[in-house]
Amino acid sequence: MTNQEVIQELWESGEAGLRLKLLAYGLIAEDAVADRALLQQEFMRSELVSLLLEKVEVAGERKDGSYDKWFGGHWVLAILADFPYPPGDQRLLPLRDWQLAWLFGDRHQAMIRKRMVDGRQRRCTSQEGNALFSHLRLGIANERVHDLAQALLRWQWPDGGWNCDMNPHASTSSFHESLIPLRGLIEYQRRFPDGTVQECIDRAKEVFLKREMFLRLSNGTVMNDNFLLLSYPSYWHYDILTGLKVMAEGGWLDDPRCQKALAMLKQKQLPEGGFPAEKRYYHLNPNKSGYSPVDWGGVRKRRMNPWVTVEALAVLKAACCL
Repeated sequence: MTNQEVIQELWESGEAGLRLKLLAYGLIAEDAVADRALLQQEFMRSELVSLLLEKVEVAGERKDGSYDKWFGGHWVLAILADFPYPPGDQRLLPLRDWQLAWLFGDRHQAMIRKRMVDGRQRRCTSQEGNALFSHLRLGIANERVHDLAQALLRWQWPDGGWNCDMNPHASTSSFHESLIPLRGLIEYQRRFPDGTVQECIDRAKEVFLKREMFLRLSNGTVMNDNFLLLSYPSYWHYDILTGLKVMAEGGWLDDPRCQKALAMLKQKQLPEGGFPAEKRYYHLNPNKSGYSPVDWGGVRKRRMNPWVTVEALAVLKAACCL
């Protein structure tokens, strides 16, 4: 199939979430849907959203429950923000409040203070980064959004990113812990332009670009084999697809240092035109950590995964590679 035929197949799948992504990424013409607001309402009432919101009640107000993998409110907000979900849904406010109560609670703040080693804050800043991104994208941000952004500015490592490694000798930022804060700060800078924030963003993007999105500085070899495996959702994990997606959001896909990752992504396109999910970070067993109430298609390396496909086609379109 051609790319356009794949896009049409995704559009005709009947999945409102896929349709919203296709529209948001400009992969389908705006006039393909008579009323975008009706499609948004359809998605808000969809089984996918219902499953996410129903399961999050299990975590509820329990201490730290917001971070339950992958059904706690922290993750549900991040997933919905990525669609994009229609902003301002009042049903999401309790999830926001539980998340903020966890992040700014005494227990969490005490842990943060303990993780300052040799002048570097060793934090899983994907947590604050996801909160910053999702609150802004979902239209549910309150004044705490500025505290989240300022924390990321304070905790930035000298090389431009962030890391949670407690080893005192660790001096290089983590791709996993740097991409999501970068994404959150890109969104924050759009809403609240500031020179200091922009400087932080410019330094953070170089963590990825100077390594051409997946290669070691020392010898040009692949940093981590998992970086080359496509997945959806990736949660806090880094791969070239999520990395290129954030580069697109920042407006940097035309940087020559993205070319090797774009070529690698394009090589993964299946003969029938779609893209596979090569790795998954969730399972469907509700009794184990890492449970997702939504089945995102599993791993089938020779069959198209619709969620991975729409993300990959969007990146390639943004890079003028379609």
